[in-house]
Amino acid sequence: MSDVASILYPPEDIQDRVGSLGEEISNDYSGRAPILVSVLKGSSLFVSDLLRAISLPVRLDFMSISSFGGAREKSGRVRIVKDIDQDIGDQDVILVEDIVDTGLTVSYLLATLRSRSPRSLEVCTLLDKSARRIVPLPVRYRGFECPDRFVVGYGMDFAERYRNLPGIWGVNDYEALAADPEALVHLINRTS
Repeated sequence: MSDVASILYPPEDIQDRVGSLGEEISNDYSGRAPILVSVLKGSSLFVSDLLRAISLPVRLDFMSISSFGGAREKSGRVRIVKDIDQDIGDQDVILVEDIVDTGLTVSYLLATLRSRSPRSLEVCTLLDKSARRIVPLPVRYRGFECPDRFVVGYGMDFAERYRNLPGIWGVNDYEALAADPEALVHLINRTS
């Protein structure tokens, strides 16, 4: 336990939920080969585990974006830094995100992908922070409902740190973490 952060989702819970999401996607897309579009960098661990949990011939592509605004307050204004490499016209596409909060960024990405005429387009997110939602957003596949807290671990970071934390940790004292970005190093390689 840390005064700065506490565990929200232990690794075992995450793996169980990702397995269930993979099974649900496998059932929903039976007989098809969806393209998973992962948004870098935060969703990289999630999409890796999700791929292995899907029993279909899926394809994978990546987008990378640059958001305007600070770590805690995203404006939803983004710039695509790396676009997908595949043609998604008439394909089944699942946008894979680590966390959806205001919905502004995901709405922008969905509009961008929709303009390329996919057959279907759905959202899969590990964490849904719906308490912060500004725009209505259809999230078809949701891992966990996330409390309105800043989170790190399992691919999600603070200043490019802590992506490798086991589990997902909720930051209790953001100001303390900002003052000492190394405050959570002792949590690496712990399970709770």
